[in-house]
Amino acid sequence: MPYVLGIDIGSTNTAAAVARRRGATWTRPEAVALSAGAPLVPSTLCLAEDGALHVGEPATDDGSRITRDFVHRIGDDVPVLLGGEPCAPQTLTAELAAWVVERVHALEGEAAEAIVLSHPAGWRPYRRDVLHRALADLGLRHVTLLPRTVTVAESHAARGFAGDTAVVYALGGNSFEAALVRRTPRGTYETFGTPQGLDSIGGADFDEALAEHARTVLAKELATIARRGTQAALRGLRAECDRVKRVLTVDHTADVVLALPSGPARIPVTRAQFEAMIRPTVQATVDLLLRAVRSADLAPAQLDAVLLTGGSTRVPLVTELISAALPVPVEVEPDSQLTAATGAAMAACQVVSPRPRPPAPARVPAPVSGAGRATPATSRRPHHGTTVPGDPPPRPPVRVLPLELPKPPRLALTRSRGREG
Repeated sequence: MPYVLGIDIGSTNTAAAVARRRGATWTRPEAVALSAGAPLVPSTLCLAEDGALHVGEPATDDGSRITRDFVHRIGDDVPVLLGGEPCAPQTLTAELAAWVVERVHALEGEAAEAIVLSHPAGWRPYRRDVLHRALADLGLRHVTLLPRTVTVAESHAARGFAGDTAVVYALGGNSFEAALVRRTPRGTYETFGTPQGLDSIGGADFDEALAEHARTVLAKELATIARRGTQAALRGLRAECDRVKRVLTVDHTADVVLALPSGPARIPVTRAQFEAMIRPTVQATVDLLLRAVRSADLAPAQLDAVLLTGGSTRVPLVTELISAALPVPVEVEPDSQLTAATGAAMAACQVVSPRPRPPAPARVPAPVSGAGRATPATSRRPHHGTTVPGDPPPRPPVRVLPLELPKPPRLALTRSRGREG
């Protein structure tokens, strides 16, 4: 069955969604099981000894062959070292996108009619350009790039959000961004104002706050345990804190459980305690959200909603502080980690089947000035930071950075048969 594909490569996880054609319409986007039946795969690449590139958490502890969060380095001249070889961040990102495309192709039995890939809202044309080149080098020459905030708005609109103007709050594992979006005459969305973001704030900070609390509570006990036993016990602490964080989104109490050599240790944590630990971090994201709104001189009353995305937005404190700062509806989807991917699939539907444009308003004759000459109308230049689904990414009139992109490393990074899940 014909389908389109939406991909979201986040700082922590990668997700994909497909929408299938049924006659003249498209089905609601569905998440793709990318890894062992799960819709999410870690945005992690591992280079094997034979040069094959593996996707997902590796079994090796050799950190020199593992790389994460390379998307945010696209456009950086400094390459990522992987197994001692320099690799351009855009090449690694394209490799992960190509792996997703191949995975979905194998599941669906045919190629997608259109592919939309989300990217951070603050990207300028240069970053989109280098990623387009890297994708084309792997045979993905017709991928549409859209700001993640736009794909998030498309997903919310597909679920019933009917507003014209909103601010998107995207809190990932290791990054945060906020940007204003508005509905265009085509019925799609575009960004405006000045996007705000930080690559150093995310849900991982919440996990670390819990982990630090556990280490403080167990400080005396950990000091008396053998070095090897302590390291083995603490190795799984961050994963355990991530579990507890999720539990506290629905329950008021939870226990951080560690298997120590002396026996299991339980550290009770209440939601109130957890929220006190993370409040400064959440407040910092809300401050950036307000800065994004102010960048367009908008009053809160002009917003129709705050649209949330990212797994950490399920923490109740996030909604609480946003609601206190902006008295407008706050909307979050049931699985907020998939919002950007499903919205990208919705945008891909529009690439194949664009929404009909509304009829143009009747043209009013321009007033005549002087000897029969019409006064020229004021023209508006398009906003170069905005990408419309289906259009090629905008290019600056002058190439500001005429850099020679580094050649691909000698490693067999583009061997399709070498990529595995």
